[in-house]
Amino acid sequence: MDGAESVTSRAHAALGRLGFDLHRYPVRLEYLDGVLTMEGELPDIAAKKRALERGAALPEVRWVADRLRVEPSVGMSDAEVLDHLRDVLLSEPTFDECTVRLRRGGALDVFREPPRPRGALEVAVDEGVVRLEGAAPSLSHKRLAGVLCWWAPGTRDVVNALEVDAPEEDNDDEISDAVRIVLEKDPLLDASEIGVRTERSRVTLRGLVASEEQRRTAEHDAWYVFGVNDVNNEIEVSQDVASARWRAVAAS
Repeated sequence: MDGAESVTSRAHAALGRLGFDLHRYPVRLEYLDGVLTMEGELPDIAAKKRALERGAALPEVRWVADRLRVEPSVGMSDAEVLDHLRDVLLSEPTFDECTVRLRRGGALDVFREPPRPRGALEVAVDEGVVRLEGAAPSLSHKRLAGVLCWWAPGTRDVVNALEVDAPEEDNDDEISDAVRIVLEKDPLLDASEIGVRTERSRVTLRGLVASEEQRRTAEHDAWYVFGVNDVNNEIEVSQDVASARWRAVAAS
């Protein structure tokens, strides 16, 4: 077994310990001169991020070429994903002062340009991969824009290349705040009893939700946030939460 084959063999073994079916979700691995290329479609964002971490952890690997995609929740054309993102970004109050542009092939369509813009979001989609370019007013704006792109049903990956207009120091508190904002904005999630703690870019989620689906949703939302390196999901499922929500709805 030569050096390259040894690296890809160990990488494949590491992926096999992540819990998803490598027969259903095969990953093509190639190693050359310190670069490990990982290509394939995985079941969710957690699988993608953990697969990249396992590949990067091999001592011979200096860089991982990320060609991993996430299985979309709904099949959509690039044009449909772009239209969805246009509507989402234009309706999100956080970006009311930002210019919003969409790139379709060689054409650049401007959908909003305030008199005194604070940031400019430029969005393009290629085979389900969303690319965000331009400038955001703050790190929290950049992070929220990236998550909104991940939430688009046909999205397979997001490349968040937004620059921050006023450079600011990133830290664990900034990441925790961003995760809380995202959890609270997710319409599929009741985040009222979820706590967030971040240490060295590793997020821990604790608290209670009404279902296993909401537990997974909260974890995926945390993974979507730019700068998060790991997510430890300690959220518990409680029928008491579900009962309390039903009583609140019935009383309203």
